Amino acid sequence: MTLALLPTTTLPPALLASATEPVQTEGDVGGMTGFTLDLIANMGEIGVGALSFLEVVFPPIPSEIVLPLAGYQVQVGGLNMYGVFILATLGSVLGSIVLYYLGAIIGLERAAWIASKIPLMDASDVHNSAEWFNKYDSVAVFTGRFVPGIRSLISLPAGAAGMPLWKFSAWTLLGTGIWNALLIGGGMALGTQYEKVEEYAHYLDYILYAAVIAVLAFGIGRRIVQYRNTPSRHGTAPRSRRDSEHTGV
Repeated sequence: MTLALLPTTTLPPALLASATEPVQTEGDVGGMTGFTLDLIANMGEIGVGALSFLEVVFPPIPSEIVLPLAGYQVQVGGLNMYGVFILATLGSVLGSIVLYYLGAIIGLERAAWIASKIPLMDASDVHNSAEWFNKYDSVAVFTGRFVPGIRSLISLPAGAAGMPLWKFSAWTLLGTGIWNALLIGGGMALGTQYEKVEEYAHYLDYILYAAVIAVLAFGIGRRIVQYRNTPSRHGTAPRSRRDSEHTGV
């Protein structure tokens, strides 16, 4: 697969200088969008993968900015769709594994202390992720990929709890793949309005929350039914075939 570098001419028109204004380069665009543009312009699909890795290990970098922009570049022919998806997902999974091992090595309390020193983060973010994991285990690793504030940090309690790496990686790959596909597809669909993906992402979060709640409610309901139908709960045990033969029943 050939991974093409992003030509400067494919940058969104809103970010290019008009004929009546001073010339503006990618580096002139401020904030996270400017950083994203610079890296993608210089590294192409590999830059998307690098940003996806950083987005996981440094949660203040939001995937809602990086991947829709990459999707826009795919739509205008500047990037390869498969390359973007594969490298973005690989970067996210590798970043998650880094945090998994961090949680396993230093534990949750030290991880929470580190989080409290990072801008836009707090120790409570780690504790909330741990609470989510303690309740739902594997399901938390999968669904956590869709939940802001838990998306990256869910890896810490998974590592601290000793969840098998293969199991953690499988659920992470599934959840991350779905999330990345949605954001990249959103950027492709909206074209030059790719920035609206971030604006609409929180509506998508609500839909995903509802889906997660529905799945969890179904699982809890099923367990309640199984518990109520357990014979030992009613003070009787199922009779074996041999017992029936002895009693003539």
